[in-house]
Amino acid sequence: MADCTAFETVMAKFRLRRRTGRPRTRPRRLLGDKGYSSKKIRLYLRRRGVQAVIPERRDQKANRKRKGSRGGRPPAFDASTYKSRNLVERCFAKLKQWRGIATRFDKLASRYLAGAVIASLLLWLRQAELSDSP
Repeated sequence: MADCTAFETVMAKFRLRRRTGRPRTRPRRLLGDKGYSSKKIRLYLRRRGVQAVIPERRDQKANRKRKGSRGGRPPAFDASTYKSRNLVERCFAKLKQWRGIATRFDKLASRYLAGAVIASLLLWLRQAELSDSP
């Protein structure tokens, strides 16, 4: 299943733990690639009060410009915030070093998620070990 089709399901499961208090269920901003640039996703985020940091696709720009003044204004985009998305992409690249995650051998979603969690924990522990060494 594509990420953009499961967007609302993923957002419904979003929980951000803080030191105190209950977990946040709504992020301040959401960074996404051009695959998430759709009216439905942008409207969902706007209704929830989440700032969308998603670049506009080339065909959407062309369509908006073709319509002229009826095309509306371009969506807000913060390029400096979008640069921090690189961190997430590098994490996915490291996770895909595990063959089972990259090729999705597991047929059950629960087993695949368990493998992704274990791989994430191993990455986190390895990073913690490297930062502790002199």
